Amino acid sequence: MKNKRNIMIIIISCLFFGAVAGWLIRGGGEEHPNHEHTHIDEDGVEYTCSMHPQIRQNEPGQCPLCGMALTPVSNKKVGESSPFVLEITPEAVALSNVQTTRVKFGKGSGELTLSGKIQINEQRLKSLAANYAGRVDQLYINFTGQEVQKGQKLATLYSPELVNAQKELLETAKIKDKQPALYQASKEKLRLWKISEAQIAAIESSGEVQTQFDVFADVAGVVIARNIAVGDFVSRGSSLFEIVDLSNVWVMLDAYESDLGPIRKGDALSFQVSAYPGKEFKAKVTYIDPVLNPDTRTVGIRAEATNRDFELKPEMFVSANISTSQAGQSGLVIPKTAILWTGPRSVVYVQVGNKEAPAFEMREIEIGARLGEDYLVLSGIEEGEFVVTNGVFAIDAAAQLSGNYSMMTRPKVKTLDTPEAFRKQLTAFVQSYLDLKDALVKSDMKATLSTIDPAKSNLDKVDMELLDSETHEIWMELLKPLQRSLDKIAESKDLDGQRKHFETVSDNLIEAIEYFGLIGNTIYKQYCPMAFRDNGAYWLSNEIEIRNPYFGEMMLKCGEVKETYLPGKKVASTSDKKPNGHREHQN
Repeated sequence: MKNKRNIMIIIISCLFFGAVAGWLIRGGGEEHPNHEHTHIDEDGVEYTCSMHPQIRQNEPGQCPLCGMALTPVSNKKVGESSPFVLEITPEAVALSNVQTTRVKFGKGSGELTLSGKIQINEQRLKSLAANYAGRVDQLYINFTGQEVQKGQKLATLYSPELVNAQKELLETAKIKDKQPALYQASKEKLRLWKISEAQIAAIESSGEVQTQFDVFADVAGVVIARNIAVGDFVSRGSSLFEIVDLSNVWVMLDAYESDLGPIRKGDALSFQVSAYPGKEFKAKVTYIDPVLNPDTRTVGIRAEATNRDFELKPEMFVSANISTSQAGQSGLVIPKTAILWTGPRSVVYVQVGNKEAPAFEMREIEIGARLGEDYLVLSGIEEGEFVVTNGVFAIDAAAQLSGNYSMMTRPKVKTLDTPEAFRKQLTAFVQSYLDLKDALVKSDMKATLSTIDPAKSNLDKVDMELLDSETHEIWMELLKPLQRSLDKIAESKDLDGQRKHFETVSDNLIEAIEYFGLIGNTIYKQYCPMAFRDNGAYWLSNEIEIRNPYFGEMMLKCGEVKETYLPGKKVASTSDKKPNGHREHQN
């Protein structure tokens, strides 16, 4: 017995140490040198660096390579949901400080907020020049910033040329009766040097030559430059002083290209300076720079403001609100912080999930005029939806790292540019199609037949002459199966036959909508996986609620919304090939 017990102990020990050795040989005790382990938490969230996506860990922190804060992303595999939709966890939403704002219908306040500076009004800047050469003997303006009045004495000059001119005047005055022309010429010489009539008369009456002449201010203002000192010799035309009248100043503002459209000359504005909190100053736009600054990508906007108490000092920073010509415009508006600028068609992220399962869909939108801190949206979103206004860059970075579409990796657009008249005609046919769908939902064969003629009539009214060669070819490939399938629905003897050909109409109409777009209606692409013996089938509806046309009351709610076609929203291309037409069910 004792020997048997020893043998069992030996066998168990061998098995134990063999298992340990095998575990070590397989690498259980060390990291694989050629593999990077991804640590993921139980909630499916991992953290990565937007600059170094190979860095991934299961908790927030900083990138060990560049020090940037790690971005939370979902660990869901690409393809489990739409590549336009990013699904993340509530914890990731909180860490990224994601905030949303409801899209609403608003009216433009017609105000833009711009920043800039107070500057000197160049039209009120005067350079006081020397009218004759001479030496500065006395100076009455000793520093810049000194205020002067018109007619105030600024300096005294000694001028040899002026001394000689006075002597000529006195000599010609003695013979003015015989040589009046010489006398007038000597007086005119003094006048050209800005010697006043009173000074000339004083010289004649005294009969003595004055060795010094005073320089007077011919405008009132503030001396902003003193270019002479006592003892300097100045030549004729030299700038002695620069004087500016600060009772009127310029407000110089910078406007970005996106802000420039609504600004017009004559627009009123109010502005504030930090020196006088709460106090508003008024001005009007008088000039818009015709050239864009290539360094700052801004355009200079100039306004003039009255500066009665000289409170406004040149180089003060200002914050101005301009009442623009856009006042009164209305439409769907979103904050500018929601927009990722990529040109005329920019990107926003729309909330499509809920608090328990957050998800955000990338949308291309068409931007209209700026209304204060908001922008008009011409197409791409609907009233009542929620757009991300804070954390939008974090979501876009997470989408890019997850392999989803993002601002930098947008898909090729399938929707083509087509005339609005054509899209209106196609929209009218879609309405006829919706009547056909509703009749099939009711499983009413007679009602279905009654919708065919109006549908064919509206289809015939779609004018293909409005299209160019490329779009014309695409429409022709879709038009033929549409016409044939409508005819076959009319010829069908039962509901099953009608529904078979309705699928062909639906498939080709979906293609048409994705290529050409609609006007004014939101249409939902819906799908039933159980139609036609589990082969599945699509249809279009103008309501989000599922009402299945392939089963009617038997399985009315069977299906799901696969895509939403918003007015003006372009559809991404899943293939670069042109359509070859969808299959048609044969009788």
